[in-house]
Amino acid sequence: MNPQTPAARNVPALLAALHAEKRTCAVLVSGTPGGVIHVRDGMVTGMETPGAPGVEVLLLKSRRITEDDWTAVRATGTDPARLALELVAQGLLGAAELEITGRAALFDAAFALALTTPDGWEVTEPRPLLDTGAAVPPDRLVTENTRRMRLLSNERGATARFARDRPEPAPAARDPRQTALLSPRHQALLTVADGRRTPRDIAFTLGRGLFAVMLDLRDLLSLGLLQSPSALPAGRPSTAPRTPAAPPTAAPPPSPTPLPRRKR
Repeated sequence: MNPQTPAARNVPALLAALHAEKRTCAVLVSGTPGGVIHVRDGMVTGMETPGAPGVEVLLLKSRRITEDDWTAVRATGTDPARLALELVAQGLLGAAELEITGRAALFDAAFALALTTPDGWEVTEPRPLLDTGAAVPPDRLVTENTRRMRLLSNERGATARFARDRPEPAPAARDPRQTALLSPRHQALLTVADGRRTPRDIAFTLGRGLFAVMLDLRDLLSLGLLQSPSALPAGRPSTAPRTPAAPPTAAPPPSPTPLPRRKR
């Protein structure tokens, strides 16, 4: 660990110490999912993690920005810190909209990181970041994570297990009468929840926040339109013996005396 890293028992405590010192740095979090936390003057300005979609995914998957426009802006050679200014200057996004998107991605990444215990962390020099203008004090992240956990479950472990689940359509999902009144976002989610994707996979596929996806998945589960995949394949139960069979009994040896003859 970097010798300048404040002593902390966990990542929230570390961010609180960095906030008190008004540090500008990056925190590399190892583990699953792991990620990078960007800190400027003690405020958290962004998080990047494979556990939740970032700003780029949210903008592109929602079709708010086209792939061609994004590629054109990146091709200008603008460094990541000034990329947001270029997006606004070209009229592709408003500054307020970009900040809202950045803040949403930040809270979602913080939620994804809070679902598991990290293996460790390291404070390093600042790293490049798409600067959306979002800046949040660490205690605000803790408060929001607590709220989100309570909305999904009263137990953190249950929420973490839910995040690893791979829901699939229930039989009721094939009945148009059961799905006709669903909102478009629920309809889209029901289409991609195929028993192979986790909530994180679905979030990246649809370009939506992980927390929002988990809320909608919970709704569809409660309506009986989704179900958790079976742990064991359906079929005839095994009839194999549970204990080794006893060895066969040996046939009795032949009698040493001749058998009597039948009388005529």
